[in-house]
Amino acid sequence: MNQAPERIERIVAPIVEALGYELVGIEYIRAKGGVLRVYIDTPSGIKIDDCQLVSEQLSAALDVEDPISGQYTLEVSSPGLDRPLFRAADFERFAGEQARISVMMPVDGRRKFTGVLKGMQGNDVILAVGDEEVRLSLDDIQQARLVPNFD
Repeated sequence: MNQAPERIERIVAPIVEALGYELVGIEYIRAKGGVLRVYIDTPSGIKIDDCQLVSEQLSAALDVEDPISGQYTLEVSSPGLDRPLFRAADFERFAGEQARISVMMPVDGRRKFTGVLKGMQGNDVILAVGDEEVRLSLDDIQQARLVPNFD
């Protein structure tokens, strides 16, 4: 996954949580000049003012700590309908939901899977794809997102 290094999470997590938000996850994408994307949530959802408040607080702390060399863009966002999944707890929490997962190295000749999350077994994400269960190592997952259900 494009997860940010732990040193960035150690700076970001306490600030986000102190402001009363859930830290869904952090992505750091080196391409395109660098993008640090922080996903936040609350039970009542996220508004633009929430993103602005968190962005201002994080920007100040990141400027002082300077965990990323060079320039980058800080983005604070809600997880959206296609919520990204980062941690083992996310795959457990959303068991029963449909997800789209891509892996770094092919599994049975495939890199992309869409199916119903069944949870975790050890370090493996269990995904029901049609009539079969696929085991995907959490360490090999490049990206995972929920598939919005509009029913």
